[in-house]
Amino acid sequence: MLMLIYWGIPFFLFIFGVLVYVSNQKHLLAMLISLEFIVLSLFIYLLMYLNLFNYENYFSMIFLTFCVCEGALGLALLVSLIRTHGNDYFQTFNIL
Repeated sequence: MLMLIYWGIPFFLFIFGVLVYVSNQKHLLAMLISLEFIVLSLFIYLLMYLNLFNYENYFSMIFLTFCVCEGALGLALLVSLIRTHGNDYFQTFNIL
């Protein structure tokens, strides 16, 4: 029962993060926050998996490095889009 709770909580966190990401959000910042929430739940899964098999936690540091790079890239895109368009609404972007 306790193992189900340990593996179930990050699963529900991941599902809720995906539901927020898939829902029709207006702001880019809300989408970036939901992506970071998904990455955080995947990091919890990774730590639990590595501790289950007694592996080194070095891979978790590499994963965190990539997560930080992803967050910094997202914030840089957010700042550049706000400077060019004046807001962070998805409706004002002409992606195509």
